Amino acid sequence: MHLKMGDFITGMGKEFATEAMDISQKLSLNKGNSIFKVGEAAGHFYVLLKGQVQLSLGQTGPIVYQARHPGEIIGWSCLIGRETYSASAECAESANLLRFDRESFLKILTKNPANEALLFRRLAEMLGNRLLELYPTIT
Repeated sequence: MHLKMGDFITGMGKEFATEAMDISQKLSLNKGNSIFKVGEAAGHFYVLLKGQVQLSLGQTGPIVYQARHPGEIIGWSCLIGRETYSASAECAESANLLRFDRESFLKILTKNPANEALLFRRLAEMLGNRLLELYPTIT
């Protein structure tokens, strides 16, 4: 199992954690590597293990968020039913991430409704924290 997952899978049980990690793919990317672009099919989400990833609007739009905390979910569009990514993600420095296939992950998640509820509660908390970080920049 990969470490530095933060609160992503804490409390979801060993079986869930094992199944989730079995379908994950570890990625090591360099500064400037693109993870996904706005409008691309949203078939995967990522969990940041180490590094920084900048999210921007459009292909060359302004940077709207800098993911830098281990355990942050990037590409969450695919978890909320969107067919395409709503932002572009690029490594602001070397980064290690876990990549999860949406369909495979959702199959594991729906086996246990309590895990599903916990994950989406954590996702809501994470998005709320991002919004709070953005407030000072929206003036």
